[in-house]
Amino acid sequence: MVGSVATEFTDLFGSNPVVHGLVGGLFIATMNLIGASLVLVWRDPSERTLDGALGFAAGVMMAAAFTSLILPGIDATEVVVPGVAADGLVQPLPVLFGVLLGALALDRSDVIVPHAHYLLTGRKRRDAAGPGETVPSVDDPRVASVVLFILAITLHNMPEGLAVGVGFGSGNVADALPLMLAIGIQNVPEGLAVSVAAINAGLNRRAYAIFAGIRAGVVEVPLAVAGAAAVVVFEPLLPYAMGFAAGAMLFVISDEIVPETHTRGNERIATLGLMVGVVLMLYLDVALG
Repeated sequence: MVGSVATEFTDLFGSNPVVHGLVGGLFIATMNLIGASLVLVWRDPSERTLDGALGFAAGVMMAAAFTSLILPGIDATEVVVPGVAADGLVQPLPVLFGVLLGALALDRSDVIVPHAHYLLTGRKRRDAAGPGETVPSVDDPRVASVVLFILAITLHNMPEGLAVGVGFGSGNVADALPLMLAIGIQNVPEGLAVSVAAINAGLNRRAYAIFAGIRAGVVEVPLAVAGAAAVVVFEPLLPYAMGFAAGAMLFVISDEIVPETHTRGNERIATLGLMVGVVLMLYLDVALG
């Protein structure tokens, strides 16, 4: 089954990794649109349901970061730096460096754009301001603006498109397909949660559902293509890029998704959702990868 799925995908879309990245980006963007559009028919999902769904999304992303990015990235590492072969204890170093770099990049992005969950809920974080600084109030029009809201969500959605592109850019379709499917699946509850938050912020249901799909396409599709093209052109960067994408995803999980699901008394359902997400991704990795 594993080989047949990858073979059918290649037969259908050819063997160009950049084209594969485009297909993957379109798929996950479409799943995001589906999730965002659910708010048109599911008008008032409970907080318990949303926290469970976001926990599920976090579990899928967490497992995918390891099974489809970190471990394949280590296996694909041939040189650490020019002239230094990837043997023994030094083989994991490029991927691990990429993981730290990806996490650092997302951490620094929060200096420019406030934490996504703060914009969604209005709750202040104790670590959101440095010594002598204040966390802006939700009454501050700069924080309440729709532009800032969308920018924050978009910024924290970027690692997903990059991860899919880098996965396909590696040339290993068998590993990239489970990653694409997993991120697509987790984009459904993520899209729904963001749409509900936007409605709570006063945005129109139908208008935001449509805009969410456009936003997903604008960010995820080009990043998927760029990620695939970058590792094809600069092949030695592949392990660094796979680590970077994984680190960015893990940072979003730990810094944004998990804390958000543990603030309304629904920790147990969120944790169970996370476990289901991990199990599903592990199954997909074995079944498809």
